[in-house]
Amino acid sequence: MPTDADRLDTRPDAAEAQFTAVGVASAVAPEGGLTDVQRVLIEALFPAMTDHPVDMSDYVPVTPREFAEGLARRDEQFRTRGVQVMLLCALVLRPLPADVVDRVNAFAAELGVQEGMLEVAQRFASGSLGLAAIDFERNGYTSEWRAEDAHALHTSSELASAWEASCDDPELAARWAALGDLPEGTIGRMVWQMYRARGFAWPGQPGSAPPLLAQHDWVHMLAGFGTTVESELEVFAFISRANDDMRAFSLLAMVISLFETGYLRTGAGLFEYDTGHLSAGAGMAIRVADAMSRGAWCHDAVTGADSIDFLQLDWFDLADQPVDDLRTRFSVRPKSAEAVAAGSVTAWEPGGISPFQLASGQAQAERDGRPYESWGAQLADH
Repeated sequence: MPTDADRLDTRPDAAEAQFTAVGVASAVAPEGGLTDVQRVLIEALFPAMTDHPVDMSDYVPVTPREFAEGLARRDEQFRTRGVQVMLLCALVLRPLPADVVDRVNAFAAELGVQEGMLEVAQRFASGSLGLAAIDFERNGYTSEWRAEDAHALHTSSELASAWEASCDDPELAARWAALGDLPEGTIGRMVWQMYRARGFAWPGQPGSAPPLLAQHDWVHMLAGFGTTVESELEVFAFISRANDDMRAFSLLAMVISLFETGYLRTGAGLFEYDTGHLSAGAGMAIRVADAMSRGAWCHDAVTGADSIDFLQLDWFDLADQPVDDLRTRFSVRPKSAEAVAAGSVTAWEPGGISPFQLASGQAQAERDGRPYESWGAQLADH
């Protein structure tokens, strides 16, 4: 690692962006070269994160040693982010060749980086999917979960594990339901509307999401993402990159493994696998890249922190605040024009709700004896 005097802290210039992209490609390309999904991911991620386009059409591969020498002035965080991009581009491969994982390991070793998701990738490559799921918990975001970490979740009883559901907690359910009493435009009211339009059960009720997972629902409103599977990829890209704890990358790795390759069958106590959503078109790579960039720029103007763990915020303390004020507080940038053109939508636009969610919301309204209200949420126009 560089000394303080030698360390380079500026954003990459065009040459370093291209060099780093080549290093990623050199690590993750299977026999026969980069797949289409890998190429569009790399060519979307680097402009979003560095403001410099990269070209993967005719690159000359570099060795792990050459790559490490090229990043000699970069610190551990920069290098770890590079390895995580490698892992992201490797985890979209199914099957995942063992030689690709070995190569990523070699690049990480030369960079002096230890990344827990490398063990997960090794499990995927060997076909040990059950062990890989265990490694997610052992090496990822929830690896150091403690009962006291649940204070922001407001459960009435202690949770034994991070993703444990709480389906018999009337006090918790009442707290969520009371968000409907807040003024229009507040983030709490918007979350309440999202739940009502989709027929979601309040945390604390049977069939509800685990309280920790429900924390990400506030981010749907904060960052302006819909609630389809494609939007879940955006939400977790945003959350994982906003957090400077490198273990947060496991959240993005989890949803890629659920919603692209199906290496994981379940995740976060509720999600079930549904494959092919990242590779559905080049637009998804653009949307995920833009979400990561927006997460990276987040800054808490109140605390001064550049690292924000959106799953650990006490959102009920913020529920009565206008969502626009919170976007200012957390420096949430607007989506790029490219992401919008690629199909990124809010929860209140066409495509921001799934057919299943729309039907669930309508059915719940009928059971409650009230008119159904979508607050603008519609199925995608086709």
